[in-house]
Amino acid sequence: MRSLLSAVSTVLLVLVAVLTPLSALAVWAEREIGDPDGYVSAMAPLASDPSVQNAVADRITDEVLTKVDAGPFTPAVRELIHDAVLSFAATDAYKTAWNTVNRAAHTAVEQALTSDDGDTASIDLGPVIEQVKRQLSAEGVPFADQIPIGDITITIVESQRLGVAREVFDALQIAGVWLPVTTALLAVAAVLCAPRRRRALALLGCALAVGGALLLLIVRVGRAVALNDLPSDLDRPAAGAVLDALTASLRTTSWWLMGVGLVAAVGIWWLGRRRQTAQDRQTAQDQAHDRAGKADDHPGTGPADPEGP
Repeated sequence: MRSLLSAVSTVLLVLVAVLTPLSALAVWAEREIGDPDGYVSAMAPLASDPSVQNAVADRITDEVLTKVDAGPFTPAVRELIHDAVLSFAATDAYKTAWNTVNRAAHTAVEQALTSDDGDTASIDLGPVIEQVKRQLSAEGVPFADQIPIGDITITIVESQRLGVAREVFDALQIAGVWLPVTTALLAVAAVLCAPRRRRALALLGCALAVGGALLLLIVRVGRAVALNDLPSDLDRPAAGAVLDALTASLRTTSWWLMGVGLVAAVGIWWLGRRRQTAQDRQTAQDQAHDRAGKADDHPGTGPADPEGP
């Protein structure tokens, strides 16, 4: 019976290790990508990312120059517009505009990730261009009033390229909070049915650490695959920064799982060893005391009298 319970506990711990990264992904899909506030919060740091700022500046500059005829002054105008966008990107107004356009893009992003009907999800740079136009006009740049404020976008997600990833994401979002709850119940069951619960607790810590390592591996492999599948015209450094921002909480979770799991496993093992050492010491003392007591109760005979009676 003990061997059967031990086998069941082991199987449950393996399931915990496998389901832990999936649970973290399910929570991430529901509360960060699926929630507008969570999505905007994840994307907000990109407003200060140099690669993203440069990609935004390049996109706006290229689009403006297709609408503004600067003639022989095109190189100088290009540099002026590019510098103006980068200068604006360092302001609080840019950060506010960035959050605004990302909140507007969230619905399209979620649709692309969860539905076959999803289209390409993009960030509309109109609010940013409007601010740049205002800044250049204030500085007296002659052609500033000719800068169009139209549909200038940066692609975030192309729905037709997602394939299996969309199905996985949709399943994780549906699983939601139930997958983490199931994983927690399996962890409790693994400990309760184990013949040696302290050992099972240490192994549970190891299972959590393995789950954290698997989560980190999934994030890194997913990032590499996503970047490899990008269209050639997209800015890879900026795309990498976007992926890193969206998965930052997953990486943090993976390190926490590994750290807490290993500390728990080592701590429980150390406490067990310490308790066993104390028990062994107490047992040795008790045995020595028993031997001393027996010696007092049954004293040995002394040497025989050489002279006799």
